[in-house]
Amino acid sequence: MTVINPMWIPVPTDLTLLPDDVHVWRIDLDLPESRLEELRQTLCDDEITRADRFYQKLHRHRFIAGRGILRSILANYLGIEPSQVQFEYEPLGKPVLAEAHGDNRPCFNLSHSQGLGLCAVSCDRPLGVDLEYIRPMSDLLSLAKQFFAPSEYDLIQSLPPQQKKEIFFRYWTCKEAYLKATGVGLSKLREIEITLSPRDSAQLKNISDWNLVEIKPGDNFAAAVAINGFGWEIKYWQYSQLIVDS
Repeated sequence: MTVINPMWIPVPTDLTLLPDDVHVWRIDLDLPESRLEELRQTLCDDEITRADRFYQKLHRHRFIAGRGILRSILANYLGIEPSQVQFEYEPLGKPVLAEAHGDNRPCFNLSHSQGLGLCAVSCDRPLGVDLEYIRPMSDLLSLAKQFFAPSEYDLIQSLPPQQKKEIFFRYWTCKEAYLKATGVGLSKLREIEITLSPRDSAQLKNISDWNLVEIKPGDNFAAAVAINGFGWEIKYWQYSQLIVDS
């Protein structure tokens, strides 16, 4: 199968992140007001300020849910309260755990689209995740021509309309997952070339020490995880407030 359709399983009470584990969390962002208020209480002042900048209530709520649940997930690995999680930011804005959490702090990356989020976590293995809602785009071919390699554009152009969308978003998520993993901005999209087809899994061209895993987290969504190195094992968790926050 080209794209993995994982079974998202409940989180065990004895969750452990082993050295070669990659944990991918599926997060529902559309939550009741009472739960959103609980999550908001765990955010730092900067995150609350960022949340309050969203004009639309739905976007504000989804930001609070995403950051609050990210804190809950990372706090579970660190053995602390979600409000105690501290972040630092790389030059292009990628959040990482602060040095205050020690030398063995996990690597993580978060992506969200519409009401869904994905969070990828490893012990110390660089990784990136991207999630996109597959939607109609009137400028799809012009975007592909601008941001994709000529061979990628040619493939998209040759496909029927529905496959054009699917392949476009597969390319996009794979490229962005890798760029997020390496801390490089989207200006490099065209320089990262991906080989894939409607039947073949995605691979990074001319980059041997990184792997791509394409997953289907929900209907009309495309997602990819970029993972450094080899010998890892992915586990897929469905975020559960009752287990993680208990």
